[in-house]
Amino acid sequence: MYRYLVLIILLCFSLKGYAGSIETIELETSTVELASNTEAVAEIVSDDAHHHAPSWSVIPFALLLIMIATGPLFYEHFWHKNYPIVACVLAGLVVLYYLFGLHNMHAPVHALAEYVQFIALLSGLFIASGGIMIEVDKEAKPMTNVIILLIGALISNIIGTTGASMLLIRPFIRLNKNRIKPYHIIFFIFMVSNIGGSLTPIGDPPLFLGFLKGVPFFWTLQYNILPWIFACLSLAVVFYFTDKKNKADYSFGESTHQPSNTVTFVGTKNFLWLAVIVGAVFLDPNVLDWVPAIHYDGQKFSYIREIIMLTGGFLSYKFANKEALQWNEFNFEPIREVAFIFIGIFGTMMPALELVGNFAQSDAGAAMITHNTLYWGTGLLSGFLDNAPTYINFLTAALASQGGSITTMADVVGFSNGEFVNSILSLKAISIAAVFFGSMTYIGNGPNFMVKSIAEQVGIKMPSFFGYIIRFSIPILLPLFVIVWLIFFYWQLL
Repeated sequence: MYRYLVLIILLCFSLKGYAGSIETIELETSTVELASNTEAVAEIVSDDAHHHAPSWSVIPFALLLIMIATGPLFYEHFWHKNYPIVACVLAGLVVLYYLFGLHNMHAPVHALAEYVQFIALLSGLFIASGGIMIEVDKEAKPMTNVIILLIGALISNIIGTTGASMLLIRPFIRLNKNRIKPYHIIFFIFMVSNIGGSLTPIGDPPLFLGFLKGVPFFWTLQYNILPWIFACLSLAVVFYFTDKKNKADYSFGESTHQPSNTVTFVGTKNFLWLAVIVGAVFLDPNVLDWVPAIHYDGQKFSYIREIIMLTGGFLSYKFANKEALQWNEFNFEPIREVAFIFIGIFGTMMPALELVGNFAQSDAGAAMITHNTLYWGTGLLSGFLDNAPTYINFLTAALASQGGSITTMADVVGFSNGEFVNSILSLKAISIAAVFFGSMTYIGNGPNFMVKSIAEQVGIKMPSFFGYIIRFSIPILLPLFVIVWLIFFYWQLL
C-alpha cells in the first residue's frame, strides 16, 4: 500500500514537471519518461494485485482431500456432524491468506464467481428433477439396466450430467431395489454423471467454459463422438457381465408383482422448470452484451443467470407434485453436503490450480506440452481438482505455448479450427480428459457426490473415497482411459 502511494506521488510530480516544460526536446523526453513511469506503475500494481501463492499453501487443500477420504471411514460421527465447519474453516484460511497475505483479491473473487455459478446450476437441476418421478415397471435385468445407463449418457448432453443424474438415479435405484449393489451406483456415476456428457457444451461444465471462450458449439459433437461411443459401450459391456452375476435378493419376502413393462411419469410440469434452468445457462454476458453483469478486473460476471436458476429451483419445489416428492424421498441433504464440501474445494484449490497453470505456461512446462501430456495432465488433475478450472488452465497453457491467448476469442476459434500446430488434437485431448477423468473420484465432478449421497440415504453402503478409487477407478477406468489414449491420441487410429 505504501509503495503504491509513493509511486503515485512520484507520478504526480513527474506530470507536474513535464507539464511546465516548453522545449520540444524536454517534452519528448518527459513523455518518454512519463510513459516509462506509467508502465512501471501499472506493471508493479498488476504484479502486486495478482501475487502468486507459494507451494506450501496447497496444504489446506490436501488436508481437506484427506479428511473427505478418511472421515466417513475412521471418524464418521465427527465428520458427518462437522464437515461444514471443516470445509468453511479451511477455505476461509486460504481466502484470508490471499486477501491479507498476498494482497490478491483477483483469485478469491474468481473462485467465488465460479462457485456461485456451480452451485446455482446444481441446486436448480437437483431441486427441479426431485419433483419428477419416473417409475420403470420392468424386471431388473442386466440389459434393462444397460439401456437406462446408455439413455442417461445420451440425455446428459441435453440437460447436463447433473440434470440427467438427478432425474434418473432414483428410478434406477427403485428398479433394482431387490438387487441393488454399490457397483450399480458406481457405473451410474461413470456413465451418466461424467463420460456421458462429452458431446455438447451443456453436457459438462468444462465444455461449457470452452464454448464461452470461443470453441464452436458443435465442435465437441464432431470430435468427441468416437471416444464417447467407445467408452460408453466398453463400460456397458463390463457392467452387463458384472450385473449378470448378480441375483435378486428376496430376503424380505419374494415379490409377487408382475411387471407391466411400462414407464410412468409423475410431476411432468417440472420438465418445464428444467428447461428454464438449462436455457438460463446461455445467458452469459461475455457472449450476449445485453445481459446485465457485474464488471470486475476487466471481466463480466453473470448474476441474472444464477438468479433464474435458483428461482427456477425454488418455484419448481413450491409447485411440485407432492406425490412425486414423497416417492423420491426428496430432501435437501444431498445438495447441502455438496454445497459445503465444494465451498472447501473451491476455496482451498486456488493455490493448486495456480501452481499447475504457472508451470504449464512456463518455458519448461511449455516445452513439455503435447497432446499426450495434455491428455494425462488434464485427466489426472481433473480427478482431484474440479474439472472445469483444470480444463481452462490446460487450454490456456496449450494456447500460450503457441503464442495464443485464452482471452482472445479469435485465438480460441483458430485453435479449435486447426490454425495452430496440432491444435485440434490438443483440444480434443483436453476435452476428453477433463470430462472422462472427472469420474475417477467422488470430487472430480459435482454430480458424483450428489449421487453418492442419495444412494447412502436409501441405505446403500457406498465405498469410501479410497475404496472408490482402488476397487473401481483403477481396475475399470484406468485401463479404459489408457486404451482411449492409445487409440485416439498416441496411435491416432480413429
